[in-house]
Amino acid sequence: MTKHTSAILGLALSMIITLIATANEAQSPNQQDWTEPFPAFRIAGNLYYVGSKGLASYLIATPEGHILINSNLEVNVPMIRTSVESLGFKFSDIKILLISHAHYDHCAGSATIKQLTGAKYMVMDGDVDVVESGGKTDFQYASDPTTLYSPAKVDRVLHDGDEVKLGNATLKAHLTPGHTKGCTTWTMKVNDGSKLRDVVIIGSPNVNPGYKLVGSTVYPRITEDYEKTFRVLHSLPVDYFLGAHGSYFDLEKKYPRLKAGNSSALIDPAGYKAYVDEREQAFRRELKKQKTF
Repeated sequence: MTKHTSAILGLALSMIITLIATANEAQSPNQQDWTEPFPAFRIAGNLYYVGSKGLASYLIATPEGHILINSNLEVNVPMIRTSVESLGFKFSDIKILLISHAHYDHCAGSATIKQLTGAKYMVMDGDVDVVESGGKTDFQYASDPTTLYSPAKVDRVLHDGDEVKLGNATLKAHLTPGHTKGCTTWTMKVNDGSKLRDVVIIGSPNVNPGYKLVGSTVYPRITEDYEKTFRVLHSLPVDYFLGAHGSYFDLEKKYPRLKAGNSSALIDPAGYKAYVDEREQAFRRELKKQKTF
């Protein structure tokens, strides 16, 4: 090998290492905030935020026990427990566990939470096989070992429009598929002291990198399902805009206002509409792009 060839190979190797490092740096902020603690706080009425900075979890407290939405990563479980207990509630009083969808960042901790609390796990029908397989039947990520998690047995299979009731709390499950086949948007009403208000917790309207919207053999109805999702999201009445990730509803920007005494900081119907509109436009751009090529 000549010195010239060695120099070229060395330069190429250096460029590859730089590209990999740059890619990792670009990805890391999203995943770093998944495990970064965030203060637990009351949203309104009996609804509380108990998630991390990047992964949202919600506690609905009732005299007969509590409902938890999203178990998040397995390493997040102690953090969720600390958040629940910091609000004055017992973690062991969680009676029902729900999720937004069957991706590991929202449900990997479910088996552990079931074991610790004895909670009944309730999942939308399109995601049941995924959570019970630990992600091994996911249409996109089944072959990616980094997205797999501990399987958890589902105690109640939910369907579009089903209600989950505990004590004085009632949540409604809206099937908003595409992101996963059973992706669920949750709605409920809370009394914030001034009136009864509508809460929407969006599952996810996002088209992830690698999703095949045209000619998919593993998820033939994916485009039609996304279309359904946006119809549903546009139809929902909303005061409090929440979601499976804090970034959906600008948690980091709104929380300081809430802490400063603005109890209506998370009431944002205009922000909800803008978010759904923008996500639908992103979906349509990707669909058009895939139809072109």
